Amino acid sequence: MSTSQLVAQHLPFLRRYARALCGSQSAGDAYVTALLEAIIADPEAFDRTVDTRVSLYRLLTRLWNSVAINNEVDPVTPAIRGEQRLGHITPLVRQAFLLVSLEGFDENDAAAVLDVPATRLRGLVEEAGRELAAEIATDVLIIEDEPFIALDLEGLVEGLGHRVTGIARTHSEAVALARRRTPGLVLADIQLADGSSGLDAVNELIESVEVPVIFITAYPERFLTGVRPEPAFLIAKPFQPSTVAAVISQALFFERKARPREQRATA
Repeated sequence: MSTSQLVAQHLPFLRRYARALCGSQSAGDAYVTALLEAIIADPEAFDRTVDTRVSLYRLLTRLWNSVAINNEVDPVTPAIRGEQRLGHITPLVRQAFLLVSLEGFDENDAAAVLDVPATRLRGLVEEAGRELAAEIATDVLIIEDEPFIALDLEGLVEGLGHRVTGIARTHSEAVALARRRTPGLVLADIQLADGSSGLDAVNELIESVEVPVIFITAYPERFLTGVRPEPAFLIAKPFQPSTVAAVISQALFFERKARPREQRATA
């Protein structure tokens, strides 16, 4: 298989990782572009002697840590750095957390990506957990037509310290619940019970309020296409609880309008 074919297989997920690191689609895509350019300029930069996924993520992570690139595309812009607590989490801790919790690497492979011992990687992930546990809680609207999945999500969200304000099974239910109580976060399935679209429901919601949204779908690669607009946060079905927790944290940290539940009650 050619290098281009190998890279293409992983491209949607490299874009997801880069976007989570940077906090925006445009900044994340700039790093993925730099990755592709680096491989074209120097094919040996892509180490084919190790696992393809490890090699690609390692190169992307090195580029993200590059001073030269960061001077052009700051991974956390000054505005976000001042407003969001994610900017206080050190880059290495953030990378370890995302590699394990969002991208699903085991400890050994994540350690290989970061060029650190597995024991160091474990410590970084634990440190990330401590930092994330101290962050804000918010109100969450769940848009999901499968009862068991909705219950799983509700339990997980509440276990993270958030409050579920409602579970909607259709577009109209979602809009009604959001109007009744503005959520601080939305978890949305894409195909709903009545054949309506979670994407359409969310698009209607964000016309009146800016809120971070995490889409849940069995086919994330269909939406990570580079064609705008596209979902900033995606979780693939079936999902792991640790993945949901990671993405919720990222969505809240990167969303400038996200506010603690107590502030929303008095706003």
